[in-house]
Amino acid sequence: MLFSVNRNLFLEAISRLQRIVSSKSSLPVLEGILISAEKTQITLVAYNLEDGMKKIIPAETKETGDIVLNARLLSDILRKLNSETIEIESTEKLNCHLRGGEAIFDIMGMPAMDFPEMPSLSEGTKITLSGELFQEMIQGTLFAVAQTEGTRPILTGIDISVKDKILQFVAIDGYRLAIRREPVDLTDHAEMIINGRAVGEVAKLIDENTEEIEILIGKRLVSFFIDGYLFICRLMEGEFVNYQKTIPTDFSQCVHFNRSSLLNTVERVSLLINDSFSTPVRCNFEENQAVFNCATAVGRATEHFPVALSGEPFQIGLNSRYLTEALRAIPEDQLQMRFKGSNAGVVLCSEEEKNDSYLYMIMPMRLKNDGNN
Repeated sequence: MLFSVNRNLFLEAISRLQRIVSSKSSLPVLEGILISAEKTQITLVAYNLEDGMKKIIPAETKETGDIVLNARLLSDILRKLNSETIEIESTEKLNCHLRGGEAIFDIMGMPAMDFPEMPSLSEGTKITLSGELFQEMIQGTLFAVAQTEGTRPILTGIDISVKDKILQFVAIDGYRLAIRREPVDLTDHAEMIINGRAVGEVAKLIDENTEEIEILIGKRLVSFFIDGYLFICRLMEGEFVNYQKTIPTDFSQCVHFNRSSLLNTVERVSLLINDSFSTPVRCNFEENQAVFNCATAVGRATEHFPVALSGEPFQIGLNSRYLTEALRAIPEDQLQMRFKGSNAGVVLCSEEEKNDSYLYMIMPMRLKNDGNN
């Protein structure tokens, strides 16, 4: 195999595929990227037995062939080279000769025949969506995905559906719920549950220049074609949780407020909270103001915040991180927060009753009775 390729194009592709590569595997070949040189191009493949990514870039090929190179080592070498073009040559004994300007590296490759075949998807429901819209939907829900499988592995995924021309993303981790909805010009109906880790990789492929993404949904697999990159992953099996039952249908209090101002207030008050403290922010809601208080072993913080309260004054404890992450994800500034007692979920939604493009719910935290968190 012998080819030359633009260093910047090659490095960009290797850097993106490297995120899929297993960092530590019992199979060394899974720590590599498969490089296949063809007449006018090279095909790069990364696959970790769960997710796979493929990218084709133009190259000047003198001898076709295949080899697997360690992704981390190849990426490190390419970053340090300063030449415009890279030349790679490999022998039958898998010795790989890499030249960039005056620098030469000889590294050992691995046989392409040992690299597992990445699954392919040719049939299914095909939909095309705006890259900007899909990115916004991911950013509005991914943070609410469960980080560990626990007793309900399905919570590590995002439920994505298209129905009646509405694209919907739902994530729930048992302590909070995130829903985003947007109208789309699609007549197809589709639903899938994708692991949050895989959705995060899709998000990293979308940038400001991404106009559209093509999605092909099969029975067990889904593929995304984004700016020349093909990403494929397995769909999660099982039914998503019946989250509708967890959302309160009526409320005893409602607070109207400015999102940006509340976000700044909660961020300041929670500066005393770190990973060592499972400390809630104590929220005292009164007719025209809310008092936010946080007390930990480090110290105490208190701040008054103007609100408009409908209903009787009350007190509740909220997880500051859950609240700030929800507030950051909401796309508008005038919001309402609905309450139904100290044990029911707290709902954040739009001031406009007809606007159901987003809904966030946070379960409250228990407060001590001594007035200190």
